[in-house]
Amino acid sequence: MTTRLPLILLLNALGLAIFFSWYLPVNHGFWFPLDSGLFHFFNQELVKSRAFLWLVAITNNRAFDAISLLAMGCLMLSFWLKEDKSGRRHILIMGLVMLLTAVIINQLAQHLMPVKRASPTLYFTDIYRVSELLHIPTKDASKDSFPGDHGMMLLIFSAFMLRYFGKKAFGIALIIVVVFIFPRVMIGAHWLTDIVVGSLTAVLIGLPWCLMTPLTDRLIAIFDRYLPGNGNKIKTNS
Repeated sequence: MTTRLPLILLLNALGLAIFFSWYLPVNHGFWFPLDSGLFHFFNQELVKSRAFLWLVAITNNRAFDAISLLAMGCLMLSFWLKEDKSGRRHILIMGLVMLLTAVIINQLAQHLMPVKRASPTLYFTDIYRVSELLHIPTKDASKDSFPGDHGMMLLIFSAFMLRYFGKKAFGIALIIVVVFIFPRVMIGAHWLTDIVVGSLTAVLIGLPWCLMTPLTDRLIAIFDRYLPGNGNKIKTNS
């Protein structure tokens, strides 16, 4: 992989444009009516439909996060099973580099973005909370919801799938993103802009410098060299 500087800078500029379109206007400009309208739509549905209430409660239980990890693991496993010993090692090390990249970008975003805000369920009054309607363990609030860390991790996973496994894997990964991110918005634990502004901005600014440069390939090669069990030379993508 050679450094694709023009595209990196374009994606960085897009990320900054998205962020400042939300951050600079008074009351977040056109974003706030979208955030508010979406939250209140789903919040009213909680008391209109018992089935919807249970769906939202279950999909925001901590156990559902494990299912998201399982879905990502199954996608990677589908490629791992097709590989020889060297290829399987490559996929495992790529997963390790992906996790390391996600942790670093998430930490930088949490500390460098000049935003701290509560979730809609804590911001608005006279609203319904799933935890009060059903009294079961579920995440329906956050004191600091921006940027959405869960969404950030899933978006980074999708980008790694595109970089190392191609467009089909990327399409499947995007379905996983929607399925496992949107319940946070429906329950009110996140604003829509926590993801489409916060998470996406962090990914557009940080991730191109990892995936559109030789950085991740070099990290994979370094881990392959020093981690136990290196019997073959690892493959590299270009």
